[in-house]
Amino acid sequence: MTTLLITHPCFVDHDTGPGHPERPDRMRAIDKVLAHDVFKDLEREEAPLRDDVEEQIKLAHSVEYLEKIRAVATGPISRRTHIDSDTVISAGSWEAALRAVGAGLRAVDAVIAGDAANAFCQVRPPGHHAEDDRAMGFCLFSNAAIASHYARAKHGAERVGVVDFDVHHGNGTQDIFWSDKDLFYGSTHQMPLFPGTGALNETGVGNVFNAPLRADDGGEAFREAFESRILPALHNFGPDLVVISAGFDAHEADPLANLRLVEADFMWATEKLAAMAATHSNGRIVSMLEGGYDLTALARSVAVHVKTLMDVGA
Repeated sequence: MTTLLITHPCFVDHDTGPGHPERPDRMRAIDKVLAHDVFKDLEREEAPLRDDVEEQIKLAHSVEYLEKIRAVATGPISRRTHIDSDTVISAGSWEAALRAVGAGLRAVDAVIAGDAANAFCQVRPPGHHAEDDRAMGFCLFSNAAIASHYARAKHGAERVGVVDFDVHHGNGTQDIFWSDKDLFYGSTHQMPLFPGTGALNETGVGNVFNAPLRADDGGEAFREAFESRILPALHNFGPDLVVISAGFDAHEADPLANLRLVEADFMWATEKLAAMAATHSNGRIVSMLEGGYDLTALARSVAVHVKTLMDVGA
């Protein structure tokens, strides 16, 4: 089986404005690197605009919140509307947000059906800061959380584990999973840093495992956190599906934080999660893009992540 890449041209139409770090050029940088011959065997699909997408969004978000975002995104927008100081909606954002969710749903369908070994969803806007009833941190809908709920509702997956190595804590995923013992959330992240959550003592119902790192921590500390806290907890949980919130802003070149990871660290983490998936979930992995704001570092990090998914799925 092959690795499935899911993306769409509309993701560049989500216009966050001049100087915003979560910008359309992120998609262009990834497109360029994934056009290399080494990725010729990737199976490629466009992120769908599904008839059921809003029903699936309601698995993780309140009806009132969905209607609020719809009203803003489909209303009269001259150029851009700020939901908060960081989170922007433009005329192209509604389709992009729905297709970002749709990418995760399609990836779950393909991986669970065995049509793909694993999948990478190259999407924006990202999702892991979006809470049940609040947009924040560049995020509108919680893509990974919605995909996880969908895997259970549609395909009968009993336990879904999300592992998040974005440099910022995924408060939204944690919030949505907080009281559900059959959903796992594990995160490595810099702390203190936006959004201010992610402490060791935030444990949900025993299903949340945070491994905060300090500014200037590098690969050694990151790997130790993975091996001492995240991986043992995920192993004990025994996921039927592994979902990765794949943020690459912990890279040493990223302008928004102060961790010191390099491409080899992301490759290592991907290999470790793939081994866990092989043990518990027949290798099933759905990876969803989150952060990463230095374009060169983002492209190189995505490249090693996707190539590793291809190698383990071959």
